[in-house]
Amino acid sequence: MVDVQHQLDAVTREIASEEIDGYPARVQTLAQTYPSPIDDVWDAVTTTERIARWFQPITGDLVLGGRYQIEGNAGGEIQECAPPANGSAHFKATWEYGGGVTWLTVRLTAEGEDATRFELEHIARTDDVPAEFWDLYGPGATGVGWDGGLLGLALHLTGGDGPSPKEAEAWAFTDEGRSFYRGAADAWGTAHAADGTDRAAAARAADNTYAFYTGEPAPATAEE
Repeated sequence: MVDVQHQLDAVTREIASEEIDGYPARVQTLAQTYPSPIDDVWDAVTTTERIARWFQPITGDLVLGGRYQIEGNAGGEIQECAPPANGSAHFKATWEYGGGVTWLTVRLTAEGEDATRFELEHIARTDDVPAEFWDLYGPGATGVGWDGGLLGLALHLTGGDGPSPKEAEAWAFTDEGRSFYRGAADAWGTAHAADGTDRAAAARAADNTYAFYTGEPAPATAEE
């Protein structure tokens, strides 16, 4: 069983509108501290065998300048790679999917000898995301998917009892899975509103995101 509320509360989420390299962009950030030393977390997020155990099967060369491909998902190029040293580590990669390119950075920070803060930053140029798609789903479209990844990593690092990557899609349709996706979608709705979006619009986007991940219809609005 997954302690859904504990996992939701363990993650911090933020969406910020910034200008990067002269382009307006949206920066999504998730962070969670895991009860595992930095060397172990680094190994879990940078080796093909372990990534497959908590995320999805991945092929390629996970080295600086190498290319990777996640089964049924994105591929890209490793642009930066700094293994653990002096209590920190990070890697940066392109995230290429559906003909578009966004950018992913993972940062690790040791918190004592037996805990590690994991931070994931996902950057997309505003003009590269269709306005109608953003209005419909907001940051939850990608953010909720990353929430699932952080859950998978938590289960992997702690030996917790929960869905494997192969079981994750079916799990979304269980009561436990729906509770997780509802909570994650709402949390991204809160982050969306904190970035300046109208609260009602952010809530509608959260409802649509939840419906997308679970197959349940979004609640009707007053306008409907």
